[in-house]
Amino acid sequence: MESVITIGRQFGSGGREIARKLAEKFDIPFYDKELLARAAKDSGLCEEVLQNHDEVPTSSFLYNLVMDTYSFGYNSSAYVDMPVSHRVFLAQFDTIKKIADEGPCVIVGRCADYALADRKNLISVFITANQDFKLKRVMERFDLTENKAKEMLLKKDKQRKSYYDYYSSKRWGHVDTYDISINSSVLGIDGTVKLLGQYVNDVETERNAGR
Repeated sequence: MESVITIGRQFGSGGREIARKLAEKFDIPFYDKELLARAAKDSGLCEEVLQNHDEVPTSSFLYNLVMDTYSFGYNSSAYVDMPVSHRVFLAQFDTIKKIADEGPCVIVGRCADYALADRKNLISVFITANQDFKLKRVMERFDLTENKAKEMLLKKDKQRKSYYDYYSSKRWGHVDTYDISINSSVLGIDGTVKLLGQYVNDVETERNAGR
């Protein structure tokens, strides 16, 4: 196993659960909220700050400013003066790269596929699902009415799309952004994990054959 697997997901699709089970299947590290603690340690930012700005879209400054500042490092005056949301993004961006350098793993969200786009061992995945499937999961998980669950679905997906589209040069949820996009409501959580496991094995076999 050599791949770094990134999982983008619609809210309520089971993407986090699928990612965790896929990591367990291959016995490799899993990073979701765990990434925040690591980013806090690496950057010196308070973990609570990272949690409050985690995958939250921004409405100020430009993407180019963020990426230009990234090249200067955490000690530059430009970094110190930039909005907290940008500093959080940079901290996560840097930590994602460090984690990927350490070996195979599964990373959920946070533009990880974009941060690692230049890596030959990357497999980028997006998990979608039918509306009824997502509604049922959200209603059960958060004990919400159908209307409240619909509101949460719209809000969370809008938030994730805004964050991803702002910080990356790609488009969240579009099939040409990822290596593979899967509707988890067709096969269910475990069936999707099984399908992705086979896909990862086949990709690695093809890569090794091409060496």
